[in-house]
Amino acid sequence: MYQFALDSYVVLFLISIAKSPKSDKIEERLKNLNEYHTYAVYQNTCRGLFERHKLLFSLHMCSKILEGFGKINKEEYTFLLRGGQVLNKDMQHPNPAPDWITETSWDNITELANLPAFREIDTSFEHGADEWREWFINSMPEQTTLPGDWQTNLNELQRLAVIRSVRPDRVVFASTSFIINNLGAKYVEPPAFDLSTIYAESTCSIPLIFVLSPGVDPVQALFQVATQVDMQENLKTLALGQGQAPIANRLLADGTKSGHWVFLANCHLMLSWMNSLEKVVEGLAESSPHKDFRLWLSSYPHPQFPISILQAGTKMVTEPPKGIKANMTRLYNKLTPEQFTRCAAGHKYRRLLFCLVFFHAVLVERKKFGTLGYNVPYDFNESDFDISEDVLSYYLAAYENTPWEALRYLIAEANYGGRVTDEFDFRLVRCYVRNFFQEGAISAERFLLAPPLEYLRVPDDGGIKVYTDYIKGLPVLDDPQSFGQHSNSDIAAQINDTDILLDTLSSLQPATTGGSGGVGAADDRIFKIVGDMEENLPVLIDYEQVRKIKSDDPSALHVFLLQEIQRYNNHLQKMAANLRDVKKGIKGLVVMSAELDEILGCVSAGKVPPSWNKCFPSLKPLANWLRDLLTRVNSLREWGEGDYPVVYWMSGFSYPTGFLTAILQTAARANAVSVDVLSWEFTTLPADVKDISKAPKEGAYIHGMFLEGAAWDMDNMCLQDQKPMELVVQMPVVHFRPVEAKKKVVKGFFSCPCYMYPVRTGSRERPSYTISVDLKAGVYDSDFWIRRGAAILLSLAT
Repeated sequence: MYQFALDSYVVLFLISIAKSPKSDKIEERLKNLNEYHTYAVYQNTCRGLFERHKLLFSLHMCSKILEGFGKINKEEYTFLLRGGQVLNKDMQHPNPAPDWITETSWDNITELANLPAFREIDTSFEHGADEWREWFINSMPEQTTLPGDWQTNLNELQRLAVIRSVRPDRVVFASTSFIINNLGAKYVEPPAFDLSTIYAESTCSIPLIFVLSPGVDPVQALFQVATQVDMQENLKTLALGQGQAPIANRLLADGTKSGHWVFLANCHLMLSWMNSLEKVVEGLAESSPHKDFRLWLSSYPHPQFPISILQAGTKMVTEPPKGIKANMTRLYNKLTPEQFTRCAAGHKYRRLLFCLVFFHAVLVERKKFGTLGYNVPYDFNESDFDISEDVLSYYLAAYENTPWEALRYLIAEANYGGRVTDEFDFRLVRCYVRNFFQEGAISAERFLLAPPLEYLRVPDDGGIKVYTDYIKGLPVLDDPQSFGQHSNSDIAAQINDTDILLDTLSSLQPATTGGSGGVGAADDRIFKIVGDMEENLPVLIDYEQVRKIKSDDPSALHVFLLQEIQRYNNHLQKMAANLRDVKKGIKGLVVMSAELDEILGCVSAGKVPPSWNKCFPSLKPLANWLRDLLTRVNSLREWGEGDYPVVYWMSGFSYPTGFLTAILQTAARANAVSVDVLSWEFTTLPADVKDISKAPKEGAYIHGMFLEGAAWDMDNMCLQDQKPMELVVQMPVVHFRPVEAKKKVVKGFFSCPCYMYPVRTGSRERPSYTISVDLKAGVYDSDFWIRRGAAILLSLAT
C-alpha cells in the first residue's frame, strides 16, 4: 500500500513554496523552504505509514540528507546496515571474551577494524576486555562513554556502528538519538492522526484512503468530522461486497454532482470492481466534481489494490493503541452501564469480566515478543472478546456454582482457540485461562494476575468507574512479567526490530552489480567474496565408499546416514555450479538469470540465498552459515569413514526427525516390538561431550542443543530462570532413550518443544518442530515455562 506519485509530491512542493516563511535574501529563503518542505514530506508520508515503519523512514531520510551534504562515509554506512562477514577464520584473531562476545559480534568487530576510522578496535577489545564489558552490560550503552579514546575519536554514525556490532538491541534507540541530533526531535515524533486536518487539506478530486488494521474502525472518526462541517446528512456509506457495484456506481455519480461524501468501506472484499473505481478516480480531475464532494475509501493492505488509486490518493493508516493499558481501556469504554450490570451474578461477573479483559489484552499484545510470544502471530479482535463476554454473562447467571470447566473450554478452546493453529500456542492460551479463571479470582482479596507484579490484580469490586479508574493507574509501558515473560524477551524483540530496520534499509540501497562486463570496485569485491566461498566449499563425501564400508551393517541409522550424505552432496554440487555461474555473470560471460541475480544480491548483503536454504533451514548470516555447513559435512564424513558416534550432533542433520525415527527403528528391531508402541524417555547428563567415551546400550546421546526462554541449572539438572542478557544457553548432553510404555508428563516436568531453528513454525514444506523433550521444571511449575515461551533450538540465528 506504500505507493507515492510524483504528481502528489509536486502538489506538496507548491504548497511548501506558498506556506514556507518568506525572505528577501535568497540563501535564507532557500533554507526556510528546504526546512519547511522536508518536514512537510515527513508529515505527509507518516500519515500513510504503519507505526513500525515511521522510524525506518526517518532514518532513511536522515541518511540521504546527510549523504547529500557529504557528511556520511559510504563504507561506514554500508557496514552499519550489513555488518561484517568473515568467510575465512584463519586470519582472524581469536575471540578474547567468548563468554560475552558472540561469534557474530566478534566477526563484526574484526571487520570493523578494517575501516580507517576503526583501526585496531579489535586490539582494544583484546587489551581492554574488562572496560568494554562494563560498557556492554550497561542498560543504555548508547548514552554511555565508549572505553579509551573511542568516544572522542568516533563521530555519531561511527559510534552507531560499534553499537550495531556489539549491542544490536540498542540500535533503534541509538538511531533515534542520531536522527534527533541531525534533523531535530520532531522527526521522531510522528504527527498524531487528525482527520479534521487531513480533510482541511483535501480536495474534491483526490480520494482519501483509510489503510485498515485489525481492531480499528474509522467510521466513528469520519462521522465526527462530517458533523463538524455539517455534512452528516450528506455522508453516504456503503460496505462493499458481492452485488454492491451498481449501488456504488450510483452513489459516486450522485456524489460528484450533488457534493455528497461517499464512503466505500472494505474495498479489499470487492477487488473485481476496483478497475471500475480506478477509472472513476482517474476521471475526477477532468470531470470537475462538486467542490464539496469527497471520496473516502477503506481497505486492508492487499497486493491487488490498484496502484493508481494509491498514488492519486491521500493514505491514512489507522492502528489500534498499543499496550495492555490501552487495550483494556478500549474494551471498558465500549461497555455500556446496562451491559455492565445485566448479569445477575453481580460481583462474580464483574471480577471475572476484569480477568477476561486482561486476558484479551495480554493475547493481543504478546505477539510483540516474536517467537517467544507465539509460534504463529494471531489477530485476536474485539469480536472474540464480545462472544466470550456473552458466554461469561450467560453461564454465571445460569449456574449457582461457577462452571469453571465450561467457561475455560468455551473461552480458550471454542472461541479464542478457534483462531489458533499451532499446538503449542493453543497450550499457551489454555494456560492463561487456567491462571485467570479460577476460584481465587472471585474469592481472593488480592488476586494477582501476573505475579510478582503487585499492581496487576483484580481491583476491589464496585461500579464500572472503579475498574476504569484502576486501569488509568496502570503504567503505559508493559513490563514483560505482565505476560509471564523475562526481561530478556524485550531484548530479543529489540534485536528483531533492529534486524528488520537494517535489512529494510539495506534493501533500499542501489544495486552494486549488473553483469555488464565492466568489473568495477564493487564487482571486484563481490567477485573476491564468491571466489573465497568457492575455495572454502567442503569436498564432496565419497558416497560409494561410505556405502561399501557400511554394507555389512545395513541398520536404519546407516540408511539415514547415506540419505544425509546424498542430500549434502547434491547441495554442495548446486552451490559450486551457482558460484561458477555468478563469477561468469559478473564478468559478462553468461546472462544473469533471476536465480543468479538473487544469489548475487544475497552474497553482496551477507545473506544466505533462499535456494541454498532448501537443504537445511537457517537464519544465520552467510559467513556463519558457511562455517556451519562445513562443520555439518565434516561431521557426516567422520561418521561415514568411522564407527557410530558416541555422542550425536543432531543439529547437523538436514532431517533430525529422520534420525530420531532411525533410533526408534533400531530399538524396535533389537527388542522385537512394533515401532508404534515406542516413545521417548529423556535423561540429562552432567558430563561434557569430551568426557563421554562409551555410547549408551539403547538410544543415543545428543549434544549441540540450545535453550531459549530459560536457563539450565547444572547443579540440580533442571530448568532455572535466565540471567540478564542471557538469551540462549547451551543444553547439556541429553540421553534420548526409546521406551515401550508411553507415560504422561509427570508433575515437576515441562514438555519442552524442540525446533530446528528460531522460526518455530518452519515452512509448509519443512516444519521446524522436531520433538518434545521432558525436562525437570525446577522450582517453577510447567505453566511458568509455557508463559516464558521456553523451547529447545537445534540451530541459532548467529
